[in-house]
Amino acid sequence: MRTIETGDLWWKNSVVYCADIETFYDWNGDGCGDIRGMTERIEYLADLGITCLWLMPFYPTARKDDGYDITDFFGVDERLGNLGDFVELIRTAGSHGIRVIVDFVMNHTSDAHPWFKSARRSTDDPYRDYYVWTATEPPDTSEDVVFPDQEDSLWELDPKTGQWYLHHFYKHQPDLNIANPQVQEEISRTLGFWLQLGVAGFRVDAVPFLFARDGAPGDPGVFDPFQYLGDVRNFVTRRVGDAVLLGEVNVPYKDQKAFFGGSDGDGLNMQFDFIGMQSMYLSLARGDARPLAKALRSRPSLDVTSQWANFARNHDELTLDKLSDSERQEVFDAFGPDPDMQLYDRGLRRRLPSMLGADQRRMRMVYSLAFSLPGTPVLFYGEEIGMAENLDVPGRFAVRTPMQWTSGTNGGFSTAPKRRLPRPLPEGLFGPDRVNVADQRRDHRSFWWFVRDLIYTYRQQPEIGWSTVEILKQPHTAVLAHVCRESSGWAMVGLHNFGADGCLVPLTLGDLPEGSRLVDLLDGRAEFPVDARGGIELSLEGYGYRWLRLLRPDDPPII
Repeated sequence: MRTIETGDLWWKNSVVYCADIETFYDWNGDGCGDIRGMTERIEYLADLGITCLWLMPFYPTARKDDGYDITDFFGVDERLGNLGDFVELIRTAGSHGIRVIVDFVMNHTSDAHPWFKSARRSTDDPYRDYYVWTATEPPDTSEDVVFPDQEDSLWELDPKTGQWYLHHFYKHQPDLNIANPQVQEEISRTLGFWLQLGVAGFRVDAVPFLFARDGAPGDPGVFDPFQYLGDVRNFVTRRVGDAVLLGEVNVPYKDQKAFFGGSDGDGLNMQFDFIGMQSMYLSLARGDARPLAKALRSRPSLDVTSQWANFARNHDELTLDKLSDSERQEVFDAFGPDPDMQLYDRGLRRRLPSMLGADQRRMRMVYSLAFSLPGTPVLFYGEEIGMAENLDVPGRFAVRTPMQWTSGTNGGFSTAPKRRLPRPLPEGLFGPDRVNVADQRRDHRSFWWFVRDLIYTYRQQPEIGWSTVEILKQPHTAVLAHVCRESSGWAMVGLHNFGADGCLVPLTLGDLPEGSRLVDLLDGRAEFPVDARGGIELSLEGYGYRWLRLLRPDDPPII
């Protein structure tokens, strides 16, 4: 295993913010967000407390899948700017203490990519083996498609050569043959290029599909996808020693370990905790913390170079695919009963505030939870002000509407006519006249200030990112009581009430020296003494939350 100094692991206690350049801020007034607009808003992100900016795809694209259908891995979509603008964005972010990671999409290309346009000309084309082909009619794969409303097979017949090509996503996104050494070389060239321009790492898109073996040519014993994932990590860290690979891996916990690189931790540095996220929504729907507690107890232990990424929402549908059919229906009934709110029979195309009926108590409890669990918190743009979706926008794009900066025209996103915006803004309760950055930054009781304070409290307790989680026993099914413990002896208790009723929560933390106490990090530094067994009883409001730092008698006071 490669040796890493723990000081290199900046992402262990980072705060990640995901943004789509196209919908964040329009600098030149053409209706489309751009890189210069993102650069203009770096100071805003720094004030919020963000330390890592994750950019969704900004590459040249055929514009059929919001940038994920890439036609050139080495460029910038001309609508968004150019490479010079990108380098200036990296420089500006760095000067404000913000690292930038970018989406790494190498599972597939657009069918308009020069590689595929060449590959489909003949079976002898030099780029033919960059993709996965079969001359035999494939079996029925309709049950395996990712987008059942758009596709009915993982294979598409190409009439030019009479063969079928593999596409795990849309037919206009043919899968790359990762087993091909030439494709691996292209991947390395792409990674090296962006690292040289100053990015701090990559969010790796759809990792399980990137290494899927269904239909891939060659002897499965020759190409080991997990060994190759380790090769990718080694390449990245040779180029930039502290670069990070954050993977989108929505598989059961027992399977995620392999993507981290097993016990050696020589694969992805971080993975999104999809299982914990889905369990949290089931707990919210039931008002019962036990589904989430069960998931957290089954989280695999990780080596020091690996990390979970905690999130409440992302840029796709809110997938609930790892819940049982009945559990998923419970969440649908609670948060998306209208079929138009649902997608692919497995998820919701809504943001959290609208799902919770703009209930600030529950919203604050959810984000307190996400930041208090061991791992790295990830925010999707607009979460800090409680933005909602626009269900008039089709599919997953309902949650990717323009950022709401002000109550003015187009929410302050652009001065262009409304018809030229990438997507229409929400209206009504969650429209920009009621939900926007400018108004909330002026109101210290607003949700923006709550999130900002949460971020700064998290950053003042960097041990959270290095800790392990333990679920504490207590009698209330609606309450999640957990303790984060770090190897130095640091510990913090988190209490989160999924129910509407307040309660008294008795806890036992184990043997502690006389004079030990818990200090409330979110409420005025109030102190609560614990007895010799670590016993204490704490009050918790309905949908309430607490962060309680354990201080022993010899520990210095918290400033």
